[in-house]
Amino acid sequence: MNSPRSAAKRINKVRESRVDPLAVKSVEKAFLVLNAFGGTNFSMSLTQLASAIRLDISAAQRFTHTLTKLGYLQKDPLTKRFGLGVKALNLGHHYLRANLLVERAMPYLLHLSKTTQETVNLTVRDDTEVVFIVRFMCRQLLNLNDTGVIVGARMPAYCTASGIAILSQLPPSEVADILNRSELRAYTPHTTCRLKDLLKKLEVSAVRGYATAFEEFFLGDLAIAAPILAQNGAAGAINISVPRARFSREEAEERFSPLVVTAAQSLSQISNPRL
Repeated sequence: MNSPRSAAKRINKVRESRVDPLAVKSVEKAFLVLNAFGGTNFSMSLTQLASAIRLDISAAQRFTHTLTKLGYLQKDPLTKRFGLGVKALNLGHHYLRANLLVERAMPYLLHLSKTTQETVNLTVRDDTEVVFIVRFMCRQLLNLNDTGVIVGARMPAYCTASGIAILSQLPPSEVADILNRSELRAYTPHTTCRLKDLLKKLEVSAVRGYATAFEEFFLGDLAIAAPILAQNGAAGAINISVPRARFSREEAEERFSPLVVTAAQSLSQISNPRL
């Protein structure tokens, strides 16, 4: 989910890297161009793109020309607007094919999907967000939330079951840093967004081995997640998401928390230094 705030964070990272003598600025700017396409910005004119990532028109023209020539961008011959090219899928494809966590987790995710017939996800943390890297959809009628979340989608860690599960395994100092840099706000009336309440929720989640997020990011969504433990905290999280229309909060937690905990613990026990 590409927001103006996340775009600004990427721009700031490029600016901060100017003190790094090994950083290649043109590469950073090229990725800024690619990452500008997201959220509602599926296509942009050269002027809009330059404004979005704070480049002058001349520089934006050079980057879009090069990326279009390489196939990572495409340009509409009529409107002259740019959008991502099909080659942009390559990096995501290679990431999933090479990711050992995905390979190890797949049998457990498939089993959960078949036995529960509910939406099952594998997520990892990227800074203050969680990213969906594997997703098996509910076999029943899709709800509106399901249709908007695909592999590669991002959500804030602090108000998602997967994020809370992962954060609960990190040292307090690291948790404090992540929460301080997060935009803590109420996405729904049920969002836990006060720092004191979040820290308490993390404590509870760490003790019981799983986390819940009931309608905290999407109304009608009940999510339960358990962390996949690694040497440095959590490598990711497995979660099950069910609709409020079919389950109460108590029913969802009682039925699905043992399943995600068992799956995550089994995966955690697979010894591999890369996890």
